[in-house]
Amino acid sequence: QVQLVESGGGLVQAGGSLRLSCAASGSIFSINGVGWYRQAPGKQRDMVATITNPGSTNYADSVKGRFTISRDNAKNTVYLQMNSLKPEDTAVYYCNAIIVNRKGLNNYWGQGTQVTVSS
Repeated sequence: QVQLVESGGGLVQAGGSLRLSCAASGSIFSINGVGWYRQAPGKQRDMVATITNPGSTNYADSVKGRFTISRDNAKNTVYLQMNSLKPEDTAVYYCNAIIVNRKGLNNYWGQGTQVTVSS
């Protein structure tokens, strides 16, 4: 069984910063692509940032220059540094990982962490 546990969400004023973490545990041979997604009330879940195993990154246009995704393979952890936060960044943020284990290649989601940015 694989678990993804997010942490680091909270309430912050506009212009502030937060750092999200997502730690993977359980039956893991390797972690391929990892990403952060977010879902605001009444809206679909959208990609925020992704990072491949070699470290190539991709960002949504709305967060380019403000958010940075990184990973620590030794700790099976991915981070999302969020700077210059805006009220429109308010959402539940979910971690996603493509993990290879004894069951093969599977897609896993965390439970989500709330980020609220006040104006």
